[in-house]
Amino acid sequence: MTIAAILERKGRDVASIGADAPVREAVATLSERHIGAIVVIEGGEVAGILSERDVIHCLRREGAAILDWPVAKVMTAPAITIEPKVQALVALSQMTKRRIRHLPVVENGRLTGIVSIGDLVAYRINRIEEEAEAMRTYIQSA
Repeated sequence: MTIAAILERKGRDVASIGADAPVREAVATLSERHIGAIVVIEGGEVAGILSERDVIHCLRREGAAILDWPVAKVMTAPAITIEPKVQALVALSQMTKRRIRHLPVVENGRLTGIVSIGDLVAYRINRIEEEAEAMRTYIQSA
């Protein structure tokens, strides 16, 4: 299954924020939407990603003053992105190797969605369950 197919199932809604917006605005969006990361857009393109981890690490180092900083000063950049045609297991492998939890999906330079490690693990579990059920059915019919 491809990333595009996963997006068709989960939807293509992506929280994004401008690079110049204050970190406190990004934190509010993360909290309100119950999400772990927000895509940072600059000049119409993905400039980076701001995760809960980014905020926590920066808060520990610099203190509450970071809440007034622009998101661009705290985000992880450049963002690691993925194309919709990539296979889900390839994406899961990349996320595991790079120790990241979110991948913005970009097609022709345009943000078209985002997948999380949770989305990909859920896909994998569903596939395993489907395969197990197919095996049970096969065994029972033999």
